[in-house]
Amino acid sequence: MADDGAERWDALTDALSLATRLEGEGQYNVGKLLRGAADSMARHAAHGFPPPSEAAALAGEVSEIASRLDALGIGEEFVAALTRGGAAIAEGRLPLIGETPDVYVCRTCGGMEFVQPSENCTTCNARPVTFQRFPPVYWLTALDPIAALPRLRATPGEVAALIEGLTEDALTRQPADGGWSIRQILSHMRDAQGVLRARVDVMLDEDAPELGSLAVFEWAASEEGRPSSTREIFDDYRASREETLTRLDAIPLGDWWRAASHEEFGPVFLHQQVSYFAVHECTHLPQIDALRVRRP
Repeated sequence: MADDGAERWDALTDALSLATRLEGEGQYNVGKLLRGAADSMARHAAHGFPPPSEAAALAGEVSEIASRLDALGIGEEFVAALTRGGAAIAEGRLPLIGETPDVYVCRTCGGMEFVQPSENCTTCNARPVTFQRFPPVYWLTALDPIAALPRLRATPGEVAALIEGLTEDALTRQPADGGWSIRQILSHMRDAQGVLRARVDVMLDEDAPELGSLAVFEWAASEEGRPSSTREIFDDYRASREETLTRLDAIPLGDWWRAASHEEFGPVFLHQQVSYFAVHECTHLPQIDALRVRRP
């Protein structure tokens, strides 16, 4: 297994090296294939690990990987940021943008910065504009407004089809692996939709509002204030979505770039918040798929 891991690592680094050289010759379509392959290999190797665990265990893993990366020379500033993030997890909270800033990586040599570069790369002299930014999550820029609105409109119908015919017992059954039941997934989607609706309103009604960091995923297991029927939870989610769509459908194009300050993500625009929530909820549809076919 160790030899296989070493061979994979060599293939991955060789793929990225060749992609860079191909791009230097203008062969972007071949380069993109190799970059895609490298990302696929890394994600494939990481896939299948146990689901997220309790905060103490996650914080411990962050501390361990910080030590390993430090030994590999990743850089003191990066290790410090990662350590701060692990400490926040251990405290039971989300690390904020000031503690764990976005990473900017030189696409030529791999040098890292923690602010938008304003000067050339100190290692290879690459220009600041060529650095690749790694934001908190790709969902923020996954969809433009033209694509986000149909996605927001379609998801409730897809969820309705997935839960059609399921009994309340099937909807509330806890999976053996300790994950969420379908009821908890729908509760989470309703909660997230409520946050989206509130943020759409405040970003359209106020200039540069401040958005708090909310651990919405932690609410899913709570039954406080929940309707007794899972169908009612879904109906609340769908009704709130319709109200949000009604408002978004009516705004002028320029309003999609109304800005806010997010304490976890930094500066954000309305179109980014809508993209985030539109894509986020799609990540939960495969969970419902799996629970539909799982036997007691």
